[in-house]
Amino acid sequence: IMLSEGNQSIIPTFILLGFSEYPELQVPLFLTFLSTYTVTAVGNLGMIIIIRINPKLHTIMYFFLSHLSFVDFCYSTVVTPKLLENLIMEDRTLSFSGCIMQFCLACIFGVTETFMLTAMAYDRFVAVCNPLLYTTTMSQKLCVLLVAGSYTWGVVCSLTLTYFLLTLSYCESSIINNFICDHSVIVSVSYSDPYISQMLCFIVAIFNEVSSLMIIFTSYVFIFITVMKMPSTSGRHKTFSTFASHLTSITIFHGTILFLYCIPNSETSWLIVKVASVFYTVVIPMLNPLIYSLRNKDVKDTFRKLVKTKLLFQ
Repeated sequence: IMLSEGNQSIIPTFILLGFSEYPELQVPLFLTFLSTYTVTAVGNLGMIIIIRINPKLHTIMYFFLSHLSFVDFCYSTVVTPKLLENLIMEDRTLSFSGCIMQFCLACIFGVTETFMLTAMAYDRFVAVCNPLLYTTTMSQKLCVLLVAGSYTWGVVCSLTLTYFLLTLSYCESSIINNFICDHSVIVSVSYSDPYISQMLCFIVAIFNEVSSLMIIFTSYVFIFITVMKMPSTSGRHKTFSTFASHLTSITIFHGTILFLYCIPNSETSWLIVKVASVFYTVVIPMLNPLIYSLRNKDVKDTFRKLVKTKLLFQ
């Protein structure tokens, strides 16, 4: 990891370019991302509080949703503050340990969110296709295991990839053409052979995407078949509307990740990579609470009561 010069060790540092090639956009981007992060923090923490204080929301679906909100808040907090700092500060350097820590935490929450959305798809499948067996199938023990499993697998993936990044050697100072310490950009500034690290990241990413998308796709195929068999049109509409929000979250999350990792890694595509990175690290954590809260009457009613209570006590 460290270079030796005589008897002294040099700790590598990284310079995050971010959006520095657009100096006229620095202030508008800062205000945009600050607003987005504020909505993300308030939206996700607000969703957790609303779920806790409303007994009507003490259901399995909202148990998963509260953890999804927590993951989204943490994910955004790992990335956005450093992005905001880079937009207003001249010094864009980041220590090696800071960069590795950002990647490690972002990887944990990114992988956890992938499988949290998968667990939620399975929950919707059981609710729609086996409603009579729902309470016995989706027991408290199973729900806790699914959530704990998502976090654990996120930690395992992150620590494994981080360990192999730490085995590589880096120059004293390296320029990263992004605003986030992503695996691909860290590997690109190493002068060691990154084959094992890149191959491992590829295998982990493919496994996570394929396994989660297979479960999600299978769940929604069965849900669609079950809903289409319903004799009542109003029943169909009600059931479709309950899982439409979840399907929207999945489409945005996986669509962005697949788009980001399917485009060629050339100089001309760096802007697209940055925009896509902004989308899945900054925008998606903000969208999830909005998608779920705007479609749910109980969430909106609890929010109104909270606002009224605060106004009365002022």
